[in-house]
Amino acid sequence: MKVSNIVFTFAASFLLVQANPTTVLKREQIVCSGQVTVSETFIGAESNVKLAQVYCPENTVPALSPRQDNGTALDVCGATCNTNCFTPSGGGPNPDDCSVIADAMRFYSQNVNDTFTIGTGTNNTVVLTYSTCETFYVNQDPVEQSYCYSDWASIVDYIAPNCQSTQNAHGGNCVAADQQWFIQVQTNA
Repeated sequence: MKVSNIVFTFAASFLLVQANPTTVLKREQIVCSGQVTVSETFIGAESNVKLAQVYCPENTVPALSPRQDNGTALDVCGATCNTNCFTPSGGGPNPDDCSVIADAMRFYSQNVNDTFTIGTGTNNTVVLTYSTCETFYVNQDPVEQSYCYSDWASIVDYIAPNCQSTQNAHGGNCVAADQQWFIQVQTNA
């Protein structure tokens, strides 16, 4: 009788979780105040990494004259960036979760497309999330950019384990030498 009660209790609690999945999901990830999700999909071999493009209306920039106006995106694949860890300590995302994101980007780059295009200004952001880890790419340039998922994956693999509480940090970013874009890695909590 005890075994059947335990099985029934377990089954009932399983049904409750299934009926209300919000009890097991993390909060909607917010990169900026007033964020609007433009598109969303899941990538990776197991389709378990959320890829979204978001618009940040509060981060609009004044109209600037584009450096190039030929209708093509500025290719910044392979461009260098400078890594910064965010202090003080507090612990960054789980590096293993960030590795899942990096692997999903590599899988996507090898099976779909290595480059993505992002619109102009800081109000356009590409966000990837998995469990405790979030990373995003922000275009601060007045022209459209294209960047490589494989390069982004390498940056995530570097920042996640190197910007932790043991380094007196809680995540970090990599800012382009010309400061026209940056990639950030932080906790998705």
